Formats: sequence, C-alpha cells, structure tokens
Amino acid sequence: MFKNIIFSVADGVATITFNRPQALNAMNSETMKELAEIVRICKHDEGVKVLLLTGAGDKAFIAGADISEMQNMRPQEAMEFMELGNETLRTLETLAKPSIAAVNGFALGGGTEIAMACDMRFASEKARFGQPEILIGLIPGWGGTQRLSRLIGFGRAKEIIMTGDQITAQRAYEIGLVNRLYPADQLVEEARKVASKMAALPSFALKMAKHSINYGYDIGLDNAIRLEVKSCAQCFSTDDQKEGMKAFLEKRRPTFKGC
Repeated sequence: MFKNIIFSVADGVATITFNRPQALNAMNSETMKELAEIVRICKHDEGVKVLLLTGAGDKAFIAGADISEMQNMRPQEAMEFMELGNETLRTLETLAKPSIAAVNGFALGGGTEIAMACDMRFASEKARFGQPEILIGLIPGWGGTQRLSRLIGFGRAKEIIMTGDQITAQRAYEIGLVNRLYPADQLVEEARKVASKMAALPSFALKMAKHSINYGYDIGLDNAIRLEVKSCAQCFSTDDQKEGMKAFLEKRRPTFKGC
C-alpha cells in the first residue's frame, strides 16, 4: 500500500517501518503523508492495540527531514510541510492507543521529533539523537522546541537545540529522553515484547491512562486530579474492569476482551 513505509499488523501490534534506506529514512512530504494515513488507519482499526515505529536497517531510525526536498522551499511551502508534520505527530501523540519508538540508529531532527511524539522510546545502544536544525539556519519545526523541553527540562533542551550537538543513546537515557536501552540486535524484539504485553491489557484503561497524562500535564493540579478521577471512574463501565477485579479476587489470570 505504501512506497516509503512498511506497514503490518499482527497480534494487536501495528509495526510501522520507515523504509528509505537510500536517504537514511529521511522524511519527505510523501513519507509524512503515508505516516498520516497509517496513523488514521490505526486509529479506526479495532484490531490495532499498540503502534511500534522503527527504521529499516541498523543505520537510522529517521535521519531527519529530507533536506534535498526542503532546500528550495518558499516560506509558504515550508509552512505547509511543517503543518503536515505537526498535525500527523499530534494525532499520533493523542491517539487512544500506546506507541513505542524503537530507535535503531540516527534519530536526528525530525527523527527525534517523531520519536518524542510516541509514548515511549526504546533505543539501540548505538543510537544517536539530536536537533541539528540550527546548523543549517533553522530551528525544529515538528514540535522539537516544545516536546524536548517537556521531556528533559529547559536547560538541557536549549543546549541540544541551540548547539545542534548530537547525544549518544546512553546520554539520552540518562536525561530521560529514552526509556530503555538494548543491544542493537535485541532492540526490535524487546520492543515488540513490550508492545505485545500492552496489546493484551485493557484497551480502555490504556486510553484513559494516556488521556489523563497527556491532558493533565499542562493544567493546574486540582483540575488534573479531577480529570484523573473522572477517567478512572469511566473505567468502571467496562467489562474488562469487572473481569480484572474478579480475576484478582479469584487469584487467576484475567482474560481481557477490550471492552
């Protein structure tokens, strides 16, 4: 179905593999449009419980936006490209389904931004992150100035964005940009294990957890707690909640049905 992305669904996990090896999986507008369509499919497909994003090969997750396409853009064209990316990543970020970025090489510029729009980031020990836009006279345009500071703090975000320096996977892990590190040959397998584990959990509870975290972050604590209370209470409307509590009391494994 897609030219630049390999897309498959198995056992509740949608695997999205960026596949432009000739360009280190750099994102052009065509690839971003494909990602937008895939996210839309995942949103409406009840068989998709979790999204797993990775890059083809071991050199790059996504090396950034495609500079060869961008270099001659006029401001209006650049604005449209940035808006396309931001709309797509915001849809991914707010999707009612968890997402994991398995970063298996360079994640620079747009690559870091796409990874940050996912709920979790697992990285190969060989991965490298960065927002090098400043080195070509730009700043991040797909949410990098906003998400990075929320994840790792203002000071560290400013250092990475305003120097354009790359950081190692180990450093990304130390500052909270990455959740887990794995040897390169184990990364996708281990990420898939976590994705499969979440795919078997109550989908509505996962939705409410993500919703509460995402939308409670930027509001006052009292209102955020009210949001959590309402979200938790809604879980009591599901069969999975009843099955989970019953199984707990009966000391057995629950059988969740996603409803």
